[in-house]
Amino acid sequence: MTLRPLACACLLSVCTAFALPALAVKPADSATLPAPDAALAAAIGGDWRTPDFVKRDAARHPGQTLAFFGIAPTQTVVEITPGGGWYTEILAPYLKDSGKYVAAVVDPATVEEGRGRDYQARAKAGLESKIADAPAYAKVQIAGFDPKAPSFGPDGSADLVLTFRNVHNWRMSGQAEAMFKGFHAVLRSGGTLGVVEHRANADVPGGDRSGYMSEAQVIALAEGAGFKLEAKSEINANPRDTKDHPNGVWTLPPSNNHDEADREKYAAIGESDRMTLKFVKP
Repeated sequence: MTLRPLACACLLSVCTAFALPALAVKPADSATLPAPDAALAAAIGGDWRTPDFVKRDAARHPGQTLAFFGIAPTQTVVEITPGGGWYTEILAPYLKDSGKYVAAVVDPATVEEGRGRDYQARAKAGLESKIADAPAYAKVQIAGFDPKAPSFGPDGSADLVLTFRNVHNWRMSGQAEAMFKGFHAVLRSGGTLGVVEHRANADVPGGDRSGYMSEAQVIALAEGAGFKLEAKSEINANPRDTKDHPNGVWTLPPSNNHDEADREKYAAIGESDRMTLKFVKP
């Protein structure tokens, strides 16, 4: 999920040229990535999925991304702030029979009154409405957390924690370190943290509101919480993304926060360039 900051009329640019960062861990080549198992492929192809969500599969690569993170149908999987439920529509039915899917959402009661609380309340209600009386989502567990002191379940209770395009929001709100510590606590020893995030070409300064972060910055947050970087993948890379857009990542699809005259330009770029990082809890 990508949240646009509540107050950001003008966003800072990051870089004007695309260059992959130096790699400390050899990236997984897309040709050698594990393929999704039959059950995962069936969940991705399910007729319950929202048609507009399906259209984004070409940009988000759910099968290869989840296979890279080592997902299995018997796991307990915690997805952090699933937003409109793009991945919920895949993960919930995949884990329904033999595993467990936990959708960790911000508890609106822990947010100050105002637009922030209203947003979180709408997000939670929207997810609850999506899963209500839908057989594919019959065993979804929605768990609220306080972003100032996040807990995502009993310590050591999860096999896999997933977060998609959220880290920049936590960094902007000063909550990133606490979130990663929460991920570490809920995972069992040997468990996996899978992170997909908008990728800057270099470290972005404090106060940056472009939506991008460098790989090094995300890795530092994870390692600071006790994780070890296990692997990287370029499956969600987009070398067409110049990362110098007037409204940051929100200029690009699917947000399309740009002048109508520029629609073809940004459609040709597509969705943002993204890092895909796999961490393990020792």
